[in-house]
Amino acid sequence: VFNCAGKWYNQNSVRRWKPCALEQMERRKKHMRAWIARMTEDNIDQSAIEKAGEILKNGGLAAFPTETVYGLGGNALDAKASEKIYAAKGRPSDHPMIVHIAQKGDMTKLTDGITPDVEKLMAAFWPGPLTMIFEKTNAVPLETTGGLTSVAVRYPSNKVANALILAGGGFIAAPSANTSGRPSPTKAEHVIEDLGDKIDCIIDGGDAEIGLEST
Repeated sequence: VFNCAGKWYNQNSVRRWKPCALEQMERRKKHMRAWIARMTEDNIDQSAIEKAGEILKNGGLAAFPTETVYGLGGNALDAKASEKIYAAKGRPSDHPMIVHIAQKGDMTKLTDGITPDVEKLMAAFWPGPLTMIFEKTNAVPLETTGGLTSVAVRYPSNKVANALILAGGGFIAAPSANTSGRPSPTKAEHVIEDLGDKIDCIIDGGDAEIGLEST
């Protein structure tokens, strides 16, 4: 026996679950808060990217594709934006988030720890699904790092992600775009179903290539 949209069903009436699921979807659409833009890496909608970037610059939240999973992004240098990410996910605020960049040169704002070995790693594995951890600068708020003095940084290879990061100011804090405890999303549809009524924007860039987080 299970409940769906306030209606109880048993195993013999399981066929009735599909209309019930559609009913739930329609209810979500009516309460949808997120603006949705669709594009591919080969056909980036720059106008939509700029609009989403303004949302991020103004402290809003945007879900976006990376090569690993979909991320839930906010301005990494804005403490209040990071607090919104934790609230939307239901994530404990002492869990640090990864800061996503789209230019290696932007690392100098996040850390003073760029050594020759780090430069070799960046040259070999960035852009890509490698996250590195450094001592942070004061530019990175503790709200983004979960109260830690270190910061995790990644330069994704997904072109849609990189366009959004640049449009949003260059530094996007982004854990996976799902409610804590749920599977990490590999499709925009997963994000729409889970967080569509809690965030401001969803960039639908198709399926995530890898489907597994970088950490």
